[in-house]
Amino acid sequence: MTDLTRTSPPQEEGRSARKRRAIMEAATELFLRNGYQGTSMDEVATLAAVSKQTVYKQFTDKEQLFSAIIIGATERVGDFTDVVTEFAGTEDLEKDLGELARRYITAVIQPRTLQLRRLLIAEAGRFPAVARDYYQRAPGRTIDAFTETFRKLAGRGLLRIDDPSMAAGHFAWLILAQPMDKAMFFDEELQHTPTDLQRFADEGVRVFLAAYRT
Repeated sequence: MTDLTRTSPPQEEGRSARKRRAIMEAATELFLRNGYQGTSMDEVATLAAVSKQTVYKQFTDKEQLFSAIIIGATERVGDFTDVVTEFAGTEDLEKDLGELARRYITAVIQPRTLQLRRLLIAEAGRFPAVARDYYQRAPGRTIDAFTETFRKLAGRGLLRIDDPSMAAGHFAWLILAQPMDKAMFFDEELQHTPTDLQRFADEGVRVFLAAYRT
């Protein structure tokens, strides 16, 4: 009896986690399709195939659910910033910066990521704290990583940089600006081929190095 008692909580946690994931996936689909105002908790429960009571057990209200979805989208940012940090030790600046740029644009220019970004921008006035938190956890954290790495590369004499933070912003937008800007307005711009992304990345690196390489 003791063994059964000990194994029961993990099973309960597993079911709870599955229901939570189903709720978040359903809510994400509805928010992206209908907007925040156009989505109800009843609709979320129906699409997730759970009771309304279960939805409210996981999330106090629609605001908390929306926040969890947006912040959840930043969970893997640390994986990329670790790569940026490691780049500071490069022995082949142009080759490795090109690879870093291609990984960067591939991670960011994804349909679901771009759709959530559009959703958050549309609701930033309603959720300023969520928007601020998202920025700090995702774009801001990435720019900070670029800033520190470019500072180290300048210290090694590989880049000519007076303002690493400004250089980090230049690098990010040379890589992302064109595909991201269009994706904010046009659904058909949400998807790009690997060839498209490589072209944006490589051209951005070429211009960046023309400006900053020693």
